[in-house]
Amino acid sequence: MKSQTFFSSALLFLPSLFSAALALPANATGIFPRAYTGRVIDSNFPDPTWIQVGDTYYAFSTTSGGLHTPMATSKDFVTWTRRDGYDALPKVGAWSTGVNIWAPDAFQLPNGQFILYYSAESTLPASNGNSAHCIAAAASSNVEGPYTPVGDAIQCHHDRGGAIDPAGFYDNATGKMYIVYKIDGNNIGHGGNCNNGVAPIQPTPLMLQEVDVSNGWSRIGDPVQILDRSDADGPLIEAPSLHAMADSSATGGYQYFLFFSSNCYDGPWYDISYATSKSGVKGPYTKSSAPLLVTGNQGLYSPGGADVGPGGYRILFHSDQATSAATRVANAGTLTYNLGARTVSIV
Repeated sequence: MKSQTFFSSALLFLPSLFSAALALPANATGIFPRAYTGRVIDSNFPDPTWIQVGDTYYAFSTTSGGLHTPMATSKDFVTWTRRDGYDALPKVGAWSTGVNIWAPDAFQLPNGQFILYYSAESTLPASNGNSAHCIAAAASSNVEGPYTPVGDAIQCHHDRGGAIDPAGFYDNATGKMYIVYKIDGNNIGHGGNCNNGVAPIQPTPLMLQEVDVSNGWSRIGDPVQILDRSDADGPLIEAPSLHAMADSSATGGYQYFLFFSSNCYDGPWYDISYATSKSGVKGPYTKSSAPLLVTGNQGLYSPGGADVGPGGYRILFHSDQATSAATRVANAGTLTYNLGARTVSIV
């Protein structure tokens, strides 16, 4: 996810009555979603992200339908039109086999350039011989693309299973830019649920890599770990999305909310959870006492892959169309925050 200034992200999942008492964050934009509840893209559109440019919203998803990065557009967050046959990322970096392009994240740099972060299968395997992913970036002067790969892979971690699920974040507190991502430890697991249900369980940490704010991809220093799975998370955590809310009681004036999914994507336990930090972007982060969304909420099955949007009050995520991950449709919601209690709710 991104800061309140430079973004890609969410939509809306409002109840039929939008209460004037709904507490929007102090740094939210002046765009109020209409009352709406339901799916917003009723076809396969997993791991969705979005970005607003002018009066149009652009959403991108994990590979499907023979496209590396499908795209959809909307004027109102409710009615979305898929750009049939259009691939926003027709080519990936030379370090990749060119298949399995996962979890893109669209971001506009302060200089106006657009960046699409993505993960793709690497030509080099993981330490156990399994195929592995790396994260990378592509750039375009146009939000629609096509995006062209820039630089080399940003991080791979072949020895730890690979790297997936990159998301850009501009930190208003410091003026620094980061990519948050997952080390794909379950890829070198020992079987069971999502290949990591059999001891010894592999770590699947979420990492924070500082990058040059002028181009969005040149690494600055080494990545730092900000969160990892626990027994309560099942075999993994993944799909990070980072946001900061203005909070005078927090170090540097911002409280950080790290949204993520836990458990296996292919089953009823997949969820959307979050953790918070009042000590800066690098944490430490404290996990919430309960997930934000689980199967059964809002009639959803296996919600996950969330991206949080401008001001932090909109969220776009996928869920299974029925009870199979073969088709994951896009849904949207509205978030409210209790900064003192460090909690988030969805309506």
